[in-house]
Amino acid sequence: MTAKRASRRAPISTRRMVTPLSGDFYSAVLRLLTSTGMPFVVGGAFAMKHYAGLTRGTKDIDVFLRESDLEHALATLESAGIVTEKTFPHWLAKGFFGDDFVDLIFNSANGLCPVDDGWFANAPRITLFDVPTRLCPIEEVIWTKSFVMERERFDGADVCHLIAAQRKPIDWKHLLARYGDNWPVLYGHLVFFGFIYPRERDKVPTWVMDELEEREKTHRRSEDISVCRGTLLSREQYLVDVKERGYADARLAPWGSVAKSSLDIWTDAIGKNK
Repeated sequence: MTAKRASRRAPISTRRMVTPLSGDFYSAVLRLLTSTGMPFVVGGAFAMKHYAGLTRGTKDIDVFLRESDLEHALATLESAGIVTEKTFPHWLAKGFFGDDFVDLIFNSANGLCPVDDGWFANAPRITLFDVPTRLCPIEEVIWTKSFVMERERFDGADVCHLIAAQRKPIDWKHLLARYGDNWPVLYGHLVFFGFIYPRERDKVPTWVMDELEEREKTHRRSEDISVCRGTLLSREQYLVDVKERGYADARLAPWGSVAKSSLDIWTDAIGKNK
């Protein structure tokens, strides 16, 4: 692929986020993927800019697509000279061009957030790097970010900024449904939101907090199962529990859906690869 400088300035929403040549690469990636006809949405720093007004420099673009479309997407990028790899087989592949890269994401690292039809049903249509495309829905951005609680990265502040800004109203029923039995994760973030932004508490509907508080009362008793759900939030900080203290890993069957071989690759990359 030959990098081509854009004929006009990048949109204001990306002017302070990427270099011109990086923008050219991202534009090419979006055009290539659009040409396939497969559905995909853009997330990451560009979603945070759109929904919360946060501008961050970035050297990658996050593209979310169905796992069934991954091979086609990789082949399409490779045909344009972009080097690809299946970095982590249970959730992430990458495409590289110089110092820039694209993340092709089809699940979350904990296996809880597969890309399905719901990611596309209410995806806003935007223009990014002069390419008409769609953005990850705000509900899915919150859902996936709420599980990121590593020592070196905690996305809880992003969750709070998204709720506080709400440039696009949140479909709370859809968001609650996304969590299923993992609703305490959302509840925890919402409690912190009220602490962080006391003046903005009404951004979370009363009925949402009432329902979650009622669930908490019902499920307050200890569960007699030797499983550690901390691994759903951090790939490193709860390894001591599953390796030395006799707890089962919630990412593995019968609780989770990630294969042990994939987890071994993900764990081995700690400190080496994000």
